[in-house]
Amino acid sequence: MKSAVNEVELHHQYKEDILKIMENEPYAQYLGIKLLEIGEGTAIAELDVTDNMINSHGTVHGAITFAIADYVFAAACNSYGKTAVGLSTTVNFMAAGQKSSRLRATAVEEKKNHKMGWYKINIESDGELIATMEALAYRKSEYFVPIEK
Repeated sequence: MKSAVNEVELHHQYKEDILKIMENEPYAQYLGIKLLEIGEGTAIAELDVTDNMINSHGTVHGAITFAIADYVFAAACNSYGKTAVGLSTTVNFMAAGQKSSRLRATAVEEKKNHKMGWYKINIESDGELIATMEALAYRKSEYFVPIEK
């Protein structure tokens, strides 16, 4: 009989490895997103908005807001060392992010089971809540960190 993997223990055992994998995500690096924290089903990241991230109205482009939200979602749902991919997201834009501001995104796991994970993400611009995301992840059967069989 196959024993269940203790994902909390796996997270703590391989936290630095998982953090490094997530920090090396090419698109996040390209945008300048910095992963500040990764926990059990949680993540926090920041991004300093540059002039090329602004839309024609002089505020943060929605794609940039989505990108940082998607990034912390990915970090949170992969935080146990089990490969997880996004299935769906719903973003609510509440206010415009401002030019030269700092975006901060926080992802929190609401619930997970063997195959699915549900997450809530808040995105702030210089401390003001500008968007929220609800996200659903599919948790594959493989792990990207070593597990005992």
